[in-house]
Amino acid sequence: MADTKTATATETPAASEGRLVLGIVTSDQMNKTRRVEVQRLVRHAKYGKFIKKRTVCYTHDEANESHLGDTVEIQESRPLSKTKRWTLIRILTKAPSRTVANLEGAVAGSQLPTDAPVSK
Repeated sequence: MADTKTATATETPAASEGRLVLGIVTSDQMNKTRRVEVQRLVRHAKYGKFIKKRTVCYTHDEANESHLGDTVEIQESRPLSKTKRWTLIRILTKAPSRTVANLEGAVAGSQLPTDAPVSK
C-alpha cells in the first residue's frame, strides 16, 4: 500500500505542470515580474486568411534575469497575484545588449558638425 502512495506522489507533479509557451519580453520595469507577449496565427472563419494574434502574459521572474527583447519559455502556474499566472522557466535567446557603449555611436552620429552656423 505504501508503494501506491509513492507512485501517486511521483505522478502528481507531472500532472500539475501547466502548459509551456514561448514569448518575447516586452516590459522589464517591474520587480520580479515580466510582461511577455506570445504570438499565434489564427485562421479567419470566413475568409481563411491567417491573422497574427497576441496574448499578454505576466510572468514571475524571481531573479530578475530576463530583460526587454529576450525570447523566453514560460509555464502556466497557480495565480501569484491579480494578473500574474505564469512562471519563467528559462531564457532561450538574449536580446542584443543596450549598453552605453552601443548607444554612444548612435548619439555621436546625430550631433551637428562643430563648424555649423549658429542662428541668433
